Amino acid sequence: MTPTSATPATPATPAWTSQELDSIGHAEELEIASLRRDGELGSRRTIWVVRVDDDIYVRSVNGPGSDWYRGTRARQEGRIQAGGVLKDVTIVDAGDEVNDAVDTAYRTKYGHYAAYIVKAITSPEAGSTTMRLEPR
Repeated sequence: MTPTSATPATPATPAWTSQELDSIGHAEELEIASLRRDGELGSRRTIWVVRVDDDIYVRSVNGPGSDWYRGTRARQEGRIQAGGVLKDVTIVDAGDEVNDAVDTAYRTKYGHYAAYIVKAITSPEAGSTTMRLEPR
């Protein structure tokens, strides 16, 4: 049986370029500003960022109570700047299945910092805020 109409293709999410992944992944810090309900960008926050395979992840070291994290909840969109890359992004809540890989990436990249800081960013509370950044 032949279908009478084709299902339209859904547009693919834009992908990071290799250069963007490398630049952001090697950046020590990332600046993020969430898009507010009124469409304006909120205040920029400087946070840590890691790359796992071809994805970029961020977390709130202070867990879900931090102001910048709560700001991401409104529209789940924002703008980032890191490693010379300025990009509008969609902020996607990551599933628990990536937390071990993201923890490892944070420990590897930021292990030269004091142990208590690395322990905070890899805590279950911080892990509950793991977000994947997708380019728009």
